Amino acid sequence: MALTQQIRPIRTREQYEEYLQEVELLLSDASQDARDRLEVLILLLNDYETRHFPMPPPDPIEAIKFWMEQKGLKPRDLEQYIGPRQHVHDVLHGKRALSKAMIQRLHRGLGIPYEALLGS
Repeated sequence: MALTQQIRPIRTREQYEEYLQEVELLLSDASQDARDRLEVLILLLNDYETRHFPMPPPDPIEAIKFWMEQKGLKPRDLEQYIGPRQHVHDVLHGKRALSKAMIQRLHRGLGIPYEALLGS
């Protein structure tokens, strides 16, 4: 695919695949034209992927565990957001649902996105 070819909205899987291949080629081209084209192609690809390959929201418990791992937190560190040790244990093992108050405290205190805490 030549750099001079007009960019069009992605309407087919074939066109999506072609643009993916072009992105791979453009990654090694340092020219300004290539960088500009790459930026536009990535926007189009992201839009297509969002529409055709939607990702379900994460499981709230898995989101909390991921956040704990990223921040180096232990279950006891969650007590100020979830409640007593047993509540933390129950939440992390799926025996207790997150309450609205817990979700708000986890979001405000740890920055976990509401979307991740609410799940599907």
